[in-house]
Amino acid sequence: MESNILFFVLLFGFTSLIFISHFASAATLKLNTQEVKALKEIGNKIGKKDWDFGVDPCSGKGKWNVSDSRKGFESAVICNCSFNHNSSCHVVSIFLKAQNLSGTLSPEFSKLPHLKILDLSRNIITGSIPQQWAKMNLVDLSFMGNRFSGPFPTVLTNITTLKNLSIEGNQFSGFIPEDIGKLINLEKLVLQSNRFTGALPSAFSKLTKLNDLRISDNDFSGKIPDFISKWTLIEKLHIEGCSLEGPIPSSISALTVLSDLRITDLRGSRSSTFPPLSNMKSMKTLVLRKCLIKGEIPEYIGEMAKLKVLDLSFNSLSGKIPESFRDLDKVDFMYLTRNNLSGTIPDWVLKNNKNIDVSYNNFEWESSSPTECQRGSVNLVESYSLSATKKSNIHSCLKRNFPCTSKNPRHYSLRINCGGNEANVSGNIYTADIERKGASMLYISAEDWALSSTGSFMDNDIDSDPYIVTNTSSLQNVSVINSKLYTTARVSPLSLTYYGLCMINGNYTVQLHFAEIIFINDRSLNSLGRRIFDVYIQGKLVLRDFDIEREAGGAEKPIVKKFNATVTENTLKIQFYWAGKGTTGIPTRGVYGPLVSAISVDPNFKPPSEHGNRTRVILLAVGIVCGFLAVVLIMVAVMRRKGLLGGKDPVYKELRGIDLQTGLFTLRQIKVATKNFDAANKLGEGGFGSVYKGQLSDGTVIAVKQLSSKSKQGNREFVNEIGMISGLQHPNLVKLHGCCVEGNQLILIYEYMENNCLSRILFGKGSESKKKLDWLTRKKICLGIAKALAYLHEESRIKIIHRDIKASNVLLDKDFNAKVSDFGLAKLIEDDKTHVSTRIAGTVGYMAPEYAMRGYLTDKADVYSFGVVALEIISGKSNTNYRPDDEFFYLLDWAYVLQERGNLLELVDPDIGSEYSTEEAIVMLNVALLCTNASPTLRPTMCQAVSMLEGWTNIQDLLSDPGYSAAGSSSKHKSIRSHFWENPSRSQSMSIPTVYTDSSSSHVATEESNHLVKTNSVGSDK
Repeated sequence: MESNILFFVLLFGFTSLIFISHFASAATLKLNTQEVKALKEIGNKIGKKDWDFGVDPCSGKGKWNVSDSRKGFESAVICNCSFNHNSSCHVVSIFLKAQNLSGTLSPEFSKLPHLKILDLSRNIITGSIPQQWAKMNLVDLSFMGNRFSGPFPTVLTNITTLKNLSIEGNQFSGFIPEDIGKLINLEKLVLQSNRFTGALPSAFSKLTKLNDLRISDNDFSGKIPDFISKWTLIEKLHIEGCSLEGPIPSSISALTVLSDLRITDLRGSRSSTFPPLSNMKSMKTLVLRKCLIKGEIPEYIGEMAKLKVLDLSFNSLSGKIPESFRDLDKVDFMYLTRNNLSGTIPDWVLKNNKNIDVSYNNFEWESSSPTECQRGSVNLVESYSLSATKKSNIHSCLKRNFPCTSKNPRHYSLRINCGGNEANVSGNIYTADIERKGASMLYISAEDWALSSTGSFMDNDIDSDPYIVTNTSSLQNVSVINSKLYTTARVSPLSLTYYGLCMINGNYTVQLHFAEIIFINDRSLNSLGRRIFDVYIQGKLVLRDFDIEREAGGAEKPIVKKFNATVTENTLKIQFYWAGKGTTGIPTRGVYGPLVSAISVDPNFKPPSEHGNRTRVILLAVGIVCGFLAVVLIMVAVMRRKGLLGGKDPVYKELRGIDLQTGLFTLRQIKVATKNFDAANKLGEGGFGSVYKGQLSDGTVIAVKQLSSKSKQGNREFVNEIGMISGLQHPNLVKLHGCCVEGNQLILIYEYMENNCLSRILFGKGSESKKKLDWLTRKKICLGIAKALAYLHEESRIKIIHRDIKASNVLLDKDFNAKVSDFGLAKLIEDDKTHVSTRIAGTVGYMAPEYAMRGYLTDKADVYSFGVVALEIISGKSNTNYRPDDEFFYLLDWAYVLQERGNLLELVDPDIGSEYSTEEAIVMLNVALLCTNASPTLRPTMCQAVSMLEGWTNIQDLLSDPGYSAAGSSSKHKSIRSHFWENPSRSQSMSIPTVYTDSSSSHVATEESNHLVKTNSVGSDK
């Protein structure tokens, strides 16, 4: 036994000595002098100047193997020293990627007999491939992204050992030779983004080992050949924008292992039914865009369980969206836009938080169908058939041609700084366009324009695609003033449409401003890209294969293209479309598609204000001025008699200092409208006073908020509310029609909200209306409140903090659209201020801890209040009145406990039943809890909250941040929250005005009694 052990020990030691000996020998081996000499010549020719020949190339030291963090960069010479029984070294691989090498190829590469892999991608190498290369034994060769030109390099067809060949992104031209059929070992062939012409050679049929073929962005002719059925091993097939004719041959059915199929923009007039793809169970990316396909979408597409991207846009597909699509759980992007799909829009589309675009179709409307476009990541613009045109309850964005809702269209010009902030250029104001989403969205601007964006940038390995790009270099041939328009640009990977809404019918001049700011003139790989796209105006193709750089004479040079356009139905459409042409991998993957810097539209007619005889205009103006002065004098006399002038009323003094952007009503008008404040018209009552329903002489239904004569504390809030809200316009803010300050009356006149306030429906006892608060409605209300606050904080001309966000200050119109109201406590924050220290005012249970305890006010105080309201909307329970047991004082307490237990869904209102999306509920609940973080710095902004609610921002990225969980659960922050909630100061309470309150509601009464106004140690408002 011992002898056996000794034998194995000796054997192991002897083997180890041999191994160490060979290792030491290999470590001292050097590359033979012939190959060193070849490398020197290669380096000189190609422009590789940093190779250090004082160090052996096979050592891996010096500059022979360089690591770099730059994306795509690689510099390495790799040797194999196992030749001749580990006695000699030879170069087997060379990687020189993304190094801006600008020389030519050396014949000396052929003197590296063991070279198998050569990757020279993303440089600026020119010239041709030397004939000496024909005797090389390469297996993998890439020239992707260089400046090679001339005909197809036939010398490569003699390297029959090739398995992978990429010449993408060069300037090769002419026919592809039949000799390519000699490369029978090819598994990967990438020819895209060159200038090849002619038909696909029949020799392609011999390449039966192909698993990856990409021929996009060329100028081929003829049809897609039937011999593609020979490629039975192919997994990736890209035929985008290469001018081939349709239809897709039925022989494609033989390609059963396909996982990535992209065919787009086929030419011809012959359409066909959907190609047979039923056996392709491995499909992950299916793009059949503008492929002349008609008929119904097969159900089996919904059975492709691995599918992640589906694009069937710009075809003539009809019928319903297959029910099987409901089960496409892994799909991140689904594009069905620009077809003739009918039936109703499936409910799973509306409940999904994936990017789904069903715009520009022919869907029918029924009572359960959506009536608005803002559905998060679902784009519904112009999705309904003509039968919906006359339905008044449907938003115009859903109707054909996005019609104007006004009977008197008034717009006759349009200026947009695409992707940028508002810009003043020679007195012309270009409105901001800063919405960063774009995969599937409709954005409607307050300035009566809109944009619809469709598409995701493929293969870029970026979680959040950039739809706005910024110039990082200096522009040429442009003034400093005009350069504002070219600092940023909006880009699109598929289709981008701008709408001019409610335009006066007539002829216009449309100017489209472009400047290529991604590809730049720096003699690097950044200068090699080509951006090509089409432009349509009013559905007419005005620019085909438009290349900004070519048209402008170089990158970083602005160019303006002018067109005439006729508006006949009050809507102007400008569409930018990517037809699969141009490079897609320079400087990195995913850089392609339309880019536009600015849009300006001017009338070719005199605007209405300039019509008529000049003399008549002057006389009319004089008459108006005189009439106005007379009215003013009469009003002054009447108001003086009533004691409203001369300093008798301090409220009127304050109102005189406000630049009101609203109407002034007489007390008589208000009495007539409310039938002398008839008790039958009373909607509710709060600390501010009473609210009445009324109707003006023109039929407008209004809500009249009357300040009680006993409520002296409401004067400041009354003035503040008028000053704040008179200049604000947003779909989710209540509209102020005007005010009345006659005698001792202080009255506000608002638009009438049919469904009163959220608190009445959500918390009212025996409320029948609560049954209408299904999940989609609650989600819409929550998102509406968030958008209103995002507007107040970041999008309006002035930054406003509401300070009193709660359920009773959220009004609901007839369609349950949320309208934030009651700006009596709102604070204006100057741009250079991060916060203000102010008196504390608000409602217990909704105030952020830092504000309630120290008077430290930022927009994050509103974020906190929104989080509380969001929890109330989801749960149907009041934060201040609900106590599950004695251990918990507030709903929010209970929510945090359930979050820690992993039982958040217990918060969902049982009245909803099971008809809701658990995924959406989890998102909304987690957003609410993020917003109520005890630390203001860890709360999201309202714009971030909107983005999370709409599915654009992944909430898990925030939830997984240790800072959030730590701050949200720390004992310190819990004690802050509980100390404030359990010990609120009641010593200086007051009633704060609300638009609608219900004196019969115990919830509202509790809220009103819990208002706080406390002066902090800093002093008065600052």
